[in-house]
Amino acid sequence: MIRTITTAPSAAPVTIAKKSNWKSGLPVISAHGVTLRELTVEDAATLHAHLSTIEVGRFISPAPTTVAGFERFIAWAQAERAAGRYACFAVVPKGEEHAVGIFQVRQLEPSFATAEWGFALGHAYWGTGVFAAAAPAVVEFAFAEIGVRRLEARSSVLNGRGNGALRKIGAINEAVLRKSFLKDGVYQDQMLWAIDASDWRLSATPISPSVH
Repeated sequence: MIRTITTAPSAAPVTIAKKSNWKSGLPVISAHGVTLRELTVEDAATLHAHLSTIEVGRFISPAPTTVAGFERFIAWAQAERAAGRYACFAVVPKGEEHAVGIFQVRQLEPSFATAEWGFALGHAYWGTGVFAAAAPAVVEFAFAEIGVRRLEARSSVLNGRGNGALRKIGAINEAVLRKSFLKDGVYQDQMLWAIDASDWRLSATPISPSVH
C-alpha cells in the first residue's frame, strides 16, 4: 500500500510504498525530486564514481576503492538489513536511474530503539535540494517503520556543510566527542547530533494519511 506522510513543517509530502516488514526489503520512498530505495548491484558503478572523490571522502570513513568493493558493500548491506540490524537507501535523483549517494541507519542496541544514521552524496548534488528532500524521509522511516526512539549522527567539527545540514533538519548538537574520528592518520573531533522521536512528532505538521 502507499502511505502519504509529512516529515517536517516546511517539507513536501513524501510517499512510501510500504511493505509489511522492512527486513524483507526496503520500501521505495518518493520525496520531492528524489527516490530512496534498496541498493542493487547495478548501483555499484555510480556509487564508486560519486563517492570516491576527494570532496566526498574528506569527512567520511573510507569508501570502497573499486566497483567490486561497492558490490561487496551492497551484498553486505542487504544481508544486514535481512538480519534487522541496518538499513541503507540508494539516493536516486529525478532523471537518474542509479544511486548517486546513500543514507544508512544502523542499530546501536539490539532493540533498535537507539540508532545512528549517516549519509554520503555525490559532490555534483550538493546544494541541489536532494539532501533536503531525502533526509527528513529517512528520519521518518527510522521512527515510523523501524521504531527508532533516538537517532544519532556524528560529524567532524570541520564539516561545516554536514553540520549545517543536520541542524537545519532539526538535529540537536549534544556534545563534542574529542578526537573520536581517525581520518588520514589524524584524529578529529566530532559533533554528536541527536533527534528524538517525540520531538520530531511535535515539530511535524500532522495530516491525514492517504492509503491506496
